[in-house]
Amino acid sequence: MKISANQADRFVQNPGGGIDAVLLYGPDNGLVRERAQILARAIVDDLADPFLVTEISPGDLRDDRALLADEAAALSMIGGRRVVRLRDATDSMSEAVKNMLDGRELAALAIVEAGDLSARSRLRKLFEEAPRAAAIACYADDAQALERVIHDTLGKYNLAVSDDALIYLRNNLGGDRMISRTELEKLASYCQGETSVSLEAAAACVGDSATMTLEDICFASASGDQMALLRALGRGFDEGMEPIRILRSVARHYMRLQFAAGAVTNGSSVEAAVKSMRPPVFFKQQDRFRAQLRRWSASALASAVESLMSAELDCKTTGIPAEATCERALMRLAARVSRGNG
Repeated sequence: MKISANQADRFVQNPGGGIDAVLLYGPDNGLVRERAQILARAIVDDLADPFLVTEISPGDLRDDRALLADEAAALSMIGGRRVVRLRDATDSMSEAVKNMLDGRELAALAIVEAGDLSARSRLRKLFEEAPRAAAIACYADDAQALERVIHDTLGKYNLAVSDDALIYLRNNLGGDRMISRTELEKLASYCQGETSVSLEAAAACVGDSATMTLEDICFASASGDQMALLRALGRGFDEGMEPIRILRSVARHYMRLQFAAGAVTNGSSVEAAVKSMRPPVFFKQQDRFRAQLRRWSASALASAVESLMSAELDCKTTGIPAEATCERALMRLAARVSRGNG
């Protein structure tokens, strides 16, 4: 059966006795790993206990196709239910999984971890159709889910989060759940002795992963630096960033410029307009933001936002590879600036 996104977290905490096997798959590898850990701990207290947890590799299955079924059917020697984990699963292992699910109740809970699988995937179909199995998709956190991760992780250290810091973290984490938690743990350590996380602390700590990559993309595009933009985009795609997420982040950057440009049109100085921004422009980027504000007109910024929204729609509807659509849209904006048409 399929487990919906809004049921997934509750399910992995308590899968119930009617489930023998669970497939966790999707582009967010960190979330796959996190949910696998939670699911395993719902069955076994000590995941390092070799009598209760058996790890199977893809190489093990190549040598013995019956191994997965045999291990999942084996009773615990010390009582209690066992867990069998198969990582890095692919459709090439469908035969071994089918043999495991083929009409038998399993003594252990089998947890299968995979990457992104298409709707035609044989593995997905096996888990979705088997009566005692479940399939859970693990996609990058949306804003609401990411806020919960931020509050939950920092809350364990009795740390509140300022509004500006929350917006910064929400905009710059989320591509991988495990990386997000690692970054937040690092931030909590940095803020030891404090009661709240400030924007400055968040920017100082969460600045060497998705955060800075997205900022580099945004500022390279609006500055017309095409070589820097290509490098930052390549880094972002290598890190697994979704093109739509990149387009939305860049659109937000242009909207912030548009808001500041409106203030200038109404009589504010560039300096005052930048200082009025909420959340504030990170101090290390203020000079670049001011330069972009002087270069772009309000009407050109509005046109840029429209083109980014159109590119997002193209990603969803045209069938053209989304990475290519994203790159083309951002390069066009960067070229427009370099030609002096901002």
